[in-house]
Amino acid sequence: MKYAVVIMNLGGPDSLDSVKPFLFNLFADRAIINLPTPFRLLLAWLISTRRTKEAAEIYHSVGGKSPLLTNTLHQQNALELALKKLNPKKEVKVFVSMRYWHPMAEETARQVKDFDPDQIILLPLYPHFSTTTTLSSFDAWDAAATTISLHKPTRKVCCYPTLPGFIDQNIANINEAIQDINQNNMRILFSAHGLPQRVVNAGDPYAEQVQSTVVPIVVKLGLAPEQWEICYQSRVGPLKWLEPSTADAISRAAREKRGIVIVPISFVSEHSETLYELDQQYAELAEDLGAPFFRRALTVQDKPIFIKSLAALASDVIKQISEDDLFSNAEKCTNHCVKCPRLKKTSK
Repeated sequence: MKYAVVIMNLGGPDSLDSVKPFLFNLFADRAIINLPTPFRLLLAWLISTRRTKEAAEIYHSVGGKSPLLTNTLHQQNALELALKKLNPKKEVKVFVSMRYWHPMAEETARQVKDFDPDQIILLPLYPHFSTTTTLSSFDAWDAAATTISLHKPTRKVCCYPTLPGFIDQNIANINEAIQDINQNNMRILFSAHGLPQRVVNAGDPYAEQVQSTVVPIVVKLGLAPEQWEICYQSRVGPLKWLEPSTADAISRAAREKRGIVIVPISFVSEHSETLYELDQQYAELAEDLGAPFFRRALTVQDKPIFIKSLAALASDVIKQISEDDLFSNAEKCTNHCVKCPRLKKTSK
C-alpha cells in the first residue's frame, strides 16, 4: 500500500517581495480574523500594507527570507527516511504543505494526487492543537482536496504535546544551552506563540496543551518553582492575549537578578519568531535590564530524537486498524476545551 504523509506548517515569505502577499494570506484567514469576507479581506489588505515595511526589515535581518521552508524540507527528508525504516514493506512519501505561502495546500494536494496513495495522513508541525493553526491547516487541506477531486481516506493527527521525542529533544536542547552557566541563578522561560485570550476563552485547548508539554520537562530537569515560567510571545493588535508576555517574564527575571534561558516551546523550526524576536529583540531587552545572562535553546528541527519519535507516531497511524480519522498521543483535553476536535467527536 502507498501512504502520503503531509507535514503542515505556517509557511513564510521566500523573498522580500513576497512579504506583503504572505501577510495578506495570513490576515485573510477566517481563523485569524473572524469577520464576513468583504470586511476581512479589506482589513487583511490594510494590515498587510501597514506591516510590510517592518516585516520586510525583520526578514532582511534573518537572511532576506523566512528560513521555515528550508527547515521543513530538512524535516521532510529526515522523516521520510525514518518512516521507510519503520515501514519497509510499505511505500511512504512525505509532502510539505504550508498555510500562507508556497507550497500551499492546493499545490501539495496536486502532488499527492499524482502520487495516488491508498491513504493520506495529515501531520501538522504544530505539537499543540489550536483552531488558529492546526484546524485552519486542516480546513485549507479539505478545501483544496475538494477543489481538485482528491478523494482518498485521510487521517489527521491533531496534536502531540507529550510526544516522548518532542519532550526529550527539548530537554537535550535545554541541557546544551545551560551546560556552562550558574543553573541555581537561572530562570527558564518556556516561550510559546501567543493567542488572543478570547480564543482560549472560547474553548481552544492550546494553552492547556502547552502546559502539558512543559510539566514533564520541568519534572525531568528537576526545576524548582522559581526556576521556570510559561510565557507567550508575538502579540499582534490591541486585543488581550495570553499572559504573561515573554517581555514581562524577562523583565521580572531581570529584576530578580536571574539569568534567562528562553525555550521556544511551541515551535519545531527556526524562523523570525526565534531568530529575530527571541535572539535579537528579547536578547537586547534582557541586556538592557541587566539580566546576568541570556541564553536561547534551539528548536527541535530535524534532530534525530524528535524525528524518530514523530516517525513512530505517524507509523502508529499507518498501522491503526480502527477507522477513526483523528489521532493524538495526548490525553483528551479537559471538558472546558470545547474546541478540541476529539471532545467534539465523543460528544456527538
